[in-house]
Amino acid sequence: MAGFLDGEDLSPNAIERARQAAAGRYIDLTSSNPTHQGLLFPDDILRDASAAYWSNRRYNPEPRGLQAARKAIVQYYAERTPALALDADQIVVTASTSEAYSLLFALLTNPGDNVLAPVITYPLFEYLAIVHHIELRPYALDERRGWRIDPTSLRLQADERTRAVLVVSPHNPTGAVQTARLPALRALDLPIICDEVFAAFPYRAATVPPLGALYPDLPVFHLNGISKMFALPDLKLGWIALNDAAHDRFGARLEVLNDTFLSANTLTQTMLPSIFERGRAFTAAMHQRIRESLDMALTMLSGCDVVRVRPPDGGYYLFPEIIGWNDEEALTLYLLKHGVLVHPGYFYGYEQGAHIVISCLIEPTQLRAGIERLIVALSGVTRHA
Repeated sequence: MAGFLDGEDLSPNAIERARQAAAGRYIDLTSSNPTHQGLLFPDDILRDASAAYWSNRRYNPEPRGLQAARKAIVQYYAERTPALALDADQIVVTASTSEAYSLLFALLTNPGDNVLAPVITYPLFEYLAIVHHIELRPYALDERRGWRIDPTSLRLQADERTRAVLVVSPHNPTGAVQTARLPALRALDLPIICDEVFAAFPYRAATVPPLGALYPDLPVFHLNGISKMFALPDLKLGWIALNDAAHDRFGARLEVLNDTFLSANTLTQTMLPSIFERGRAFTAAMHQRIRESLDMALTMLSGCDVVRVRPPDGGYYLFPEIIGWNDEEALTLYLLKHGVLVHPGYFYGYEQGAHIVISCLIEPTQLRAGIERLIVALSGVTRHA
């Protein structure tokens, strides 16, 4: 019987081999780890938030997560635009958004079923699909319309074994935000799994609406956590927020699933109310830095004739198309040879044109220097196989 990734070639690809050989002689424009980019959540808040736990340490697990943590998350959704009214029973605390996906795939699907996912997709999803023996069916995003969901593709990909639709808003890496109801999505009448881990960082969009407020009659599961919002990937805490329709149909079974693992640690759950209450200024400052970095990067790249780049609705990635190239691996290796590391679009499953992914979470002086190198390398280059 075949096991996980049985038969897959797990050796480093050509880009990784070249990166290792470059041994630090490049500027890395791929990092999405805030703790590597000078974005460190204030340690005094973390110390104060943990003090109550150490002085009253008891393990009293709750299947959906600690009540105080869930109430803090409820308050967060009440302050979104538009507001999403929830109660604490509509929150399930997990160790991460990755675990939240796994729980929802277990909840909604059986082996052989499928889930619709955007064609440009973070690589995590395909591995989770393999674990659960389900199929990811890619629906198209329309690049000409700002990477909006293609309704025809969405309809054509669904069949009798489709169990849910995965929506990422803001999308990674295109930055597209779903700001209005999509009739084709409503017509499918399927549960929606909405990944909104970049919701704290709108850019061109004024706000990032929670999809449960746009589709109150459909079951919507919102996935988020403290990794991106508060730059705390090391504290490992995420959640699933269920709108009324999701809670009514699936809440009891999801509670049993979460109770089976109880992965979220008590310490971080205890700290969460203080992190929300006192961490707003940090998130606001991080958001401002990201906005300024996006402004800078877009201005610089707009002056390069072979780069076509769109301002994202939200998030902190750019997904520019490089004109004159049709081989993203060759393009990425060429840029690495000239001292700058980017990710090719095919890492995210997109193989139309030649795209690269740039993280504007990068420390600003490094970001500027890296984009300068990229522009120099591309200037005068009109065609490469």
